[in-house]
Amino acid sequence: MSADLVIRPATDADLQGLIDIYNHYVTGSQCTFDTAPFDLSTRQPWWEQFNGKRHQCWLASNREQVVGYACTGTFKTKPAYDTSVEISVYVAPGSEGRGIGRRLYEVLLPQLAQHGVHRVYAGIALPNDASIRLHEKFGFQQAAHFTEVGYKFERYWDVVWLQLPI
Repeated sequence: MSADLVIRPATDADLQGLIDIYNHYVTGSQCTFDTAPFDLSTRQPWWEQFNGKRHQCWLASNREQVVGYACTGTFKTKPAYDTSVEISVYVAPGSEGRGIGRRLYEVLLPQLAQHGVHRVYAGIALPNDASIRLHEKFGFQQAAHFTEVGYKFERYWDVVWLQLPI
């Protein structure tokens, strides 16, 4: 991994870089069940959830560009779920397998206990062995397996939910 990799909180100025990475997965992968690419205006509501407390967005960048990000957001909207968050990590095409997701989680996960997070959940569309391995390295364990829960690219996809107590 490059020594010049920087992990830091994402800012408004980084949003386009985050969108570019995410849109790669929207149009070419089952990793997200979004089916249409985003632009700055359509991604703004998602961006507004990050408050630096339970909902955070951290990015990895090198000197040239954003190469990955990890974020926590609302797990469910009902108030009793407030101490649970959903976590996601995305790495730029060509940057996979370099430990970027691990580095992001090493920074993000310890932040959550300071803000009253009790459980972290990760929904992973299958197959995605790399994501499952990453989460298991941090102690996530399987909580549920939903079969054929999402339909994208003319087929159904299973999703496994992993959980981590904080």
